Amino acid sequence: MNSESPPDSTGLADFHPACRAWFEARFGQATQAQIEAWPQIRAGRHTLIAAPTGSGKTLAAFYASIDSLLQRGLQGELTDGVQILYVSPLKALSNDIQKNLEQPLNGIAEQLHLQGYAPVDIRIAVRTGDTPPSERARMAKKPPHILVTTPESFYLLLTSASGRAMLSSVRSLVVDEIHALLGDKRGSHLALSIERLQHLINAQSTERTRDQSGRTLQRIGLSATQKPLDLVANYLVGNTMGSATESATGSASKTAARVVAKAGAESGSESRAESAEARARWPKADCAIVDSGF
Repeated sequence: MNSESPPDSTGLADFHPACRAWFEARFGQATQAQIEAWPQIRAGRHTLIAAPTGSGKTLAAFYASIDSLLQRGLQGELTDGVQILYVSPLKALSNDIQKNLEQPLNGIAEQLHLQGYAPVDIRIAVRTGDTPPSERARMAKKPPHILVTTPESFYLLLTSASGRAMLSSVRSLVVDEIHALLGDKRGSHLALSIERLQHLINAQSTERTRDQSGRTLQRIGLSATQKPLDLVANYLVGNTMGSATESATGSASKTAARVVAKAGAESGSESRAESAEARARWPKADCAIVDSGF
């Protein structure tokens, strides 16, 4: 790397060298959405990412968590069990996400070899209504670290003992196309499943290692179209409410990292009224909002 370049010029200064090398070789540097999202996710904050198609939303949501899996693996701390749960309302998107994540995982594995590090086996799998019974059984015996699923399959996993055992280790939840889940029964059903997952994690915390004790499920939402953002953030965070965050144009609260939010000046008066009503009804979520490219 050019020694005259600032260490954070690509937004990857805190990443493992193997993760950094693959990303820089593939993309050069991070997009604005990725630069804004990664510090929030690395800090363990709930994060809502609003960015247009082609802005790297998938890696904005996943790459910091993949880096964490890698570093824990190199330290011998990566155990079996689902660590990242990805939920999409579009079943067809699930297979695409698996393919899109296999590319960086394979590239990082190659970089580990080139740089002389021990290999780290980070597994990814898809669980939908089309998953054959043999694959489901194999998944239950040796769970992937990253599980890609749908709201319906997520619910079914929570109803079985083997599914709950597989999900009890989840640290991060990624909800894609979150706008498609707002305002209907399917979204309400998913919100209930998310709270059930948090309850499962809480119930298991006393039986697990110390670093899992009392942990909160990190929630990451992403979509190209979502308004009003504060209402979407409340849906994502659910019962995990905290102190209010403020936009980048205001003074930051003690509990909030930098939040990038649009003022919504282009919205009509009816939309502004609905947003004001929503804000009055619900407290503001402790959720970093990354709004890029609109």
